[in-house]
Amino acid sequence: MGPDRLPPLPDASLTPAQKRAAAELATSPRGGVFGPFVPLLRSPDFLSPLQKAGEYLRYKSAFAPRLSEFAILIVARRWDQQYEWHVHQPIAERSGVPAGHIRAVAEGRRPDDMAADEAVVHDFLQELQGNRSVSDATYGRAVELFGERGVVDLCGICGYYSTLAMVMNVARTPLPDGVSPPLER
Repeated sequence: MGPDRLPPLPDASLTPAQKRAAAELATSPRGGVFGPFVPLLRSPDFLSPLQKAGEYLRYKSAFAPRLSEFAILIVARRWDQQYEWHVHQPIAERSGVPAGHIRAVAEGRRPDDMAADEAVVHDFLQELQGNRSVSDATYGRAVELFGERGVVDLCGICGYYSTLAMVMNVARTPLPDGVSPPLER
């Protein structure tokens, strides 16, 4: 992967705007600057509203954690984003995403025996990421199960976690010391 291109900034070097953005993160459910927020701190005026959108999408969206975490893993796999997968796989497990589903997504396969809501999340995201749109049939299934708010929130989850994945892939955000990459390329 190569060296971290955008490592943590020394506290003494932070601008007032960077200090404000770091303080916002410290008081958010995240509790600090780590992972994608390390490189994003270089652009505090982008980081601040982005992390607020992320807070909504992760903690308050139309989706229960079982489905939002499943969605995050699908996005992380699409981008081969090791850090995102490393953080969200255990959360997905605790949230009730079946181990077989997690394994299938990690292997780039469609999971077997998905519940109807899981299948819609999976298929919607696969179509959106692969085709840059979704079919009428998939859209209809999504609206039927999740409503229009759910469709918009699912697009938001995809876009937000894709943004984080892109930033971390460009920055080469490292995994914590001693952690092996969980995804095969």
